[in-house]
Amino acid sequence: MGKGDLKTRRGKIFRGTYGKLRPRNVKKNTTAKPAEAKKG
Repeated sequence: MGKGDLKTRRGKIFRGTYGKLRPRNVKKNTTAKPAEAKKG
């Protein structure tokens, strides 16, 4: 376990790879887009 272990998050960061433990889209979409005003 640790930097050399590719099955851990730290190992993925050390190697610079991605996977299930370290997804690429870390930022979640928490801010909802405001509804556009209806033209009429």
